[in-house]
Amino acid sequence: MSTRFTASQSVKIAVPHQPIPIQHYLRQPQRLVNALVDNSRIQQLSEEVFRLKMRPLSFMSLSIQPTVDMRVWTESNGTIYVRSLACEILGVEYINQRFSLNLKGYLSPHQSSSGTRLEGNADLEVQVDLPPPLSFTPKPILEAAGNSLLKSVLVTVKQRLLHHLLADYRHWVASQMKETVSEDNQGDLPILNLE
Repeated sequence: MSTRFTASQSVKIAVPHQPIPIQHYLRQPQRLVNALVDNSRIQQLSEEVFRLKMRPLSFMSLSIQPTVDMRVWTESNGTIYVRSLACEILGVEYINQRFSLNLKGYLSPHQSSSGTRLEGNADLEVQVDLPPPLSFTPKPILEAAGNSLLKSVLVTVKQRLLHHLLADYRHWVASQMKETVSEDNQGDLPILNLE
């Protein structure tokens, strides 16, 4: 029996003013991925594609660990997009062969008189054929449990975004400003007094 679970999560983040606009920071997808996920669980496959090994998830009597390949890219206006490309469930071959995951999301900077804010949304959908005895569980109970699990995954991502993104942005701006200062200082040659 194929069961479909869905969840959606939106986010709004006020961005404190920095000398370098956040649009420049968002043009580096790997920084966003590193802000969202612990570095030890990410493998960069190409400039825009990342393999994310999720933490094990418990669903009713099952424990599954999805590995998701995601494409993360930025448009010229600073909007960053995330799309899942593939997914594998480690350890449970029955589920792996009957599992599909679809993630799509975006994060976009918006300017206003009160400053910059980031607005975004993520939609997550999973379709799976559950093995017996789970397949005998009433569908409304399965759907409620599955939707709740997906919602908790997106809420965790949102919390990491709120806590880590702005901190990493501040750190990045500070390092960029330091580089600029040291480059400026290298350009000054000592003046020799030959008198």
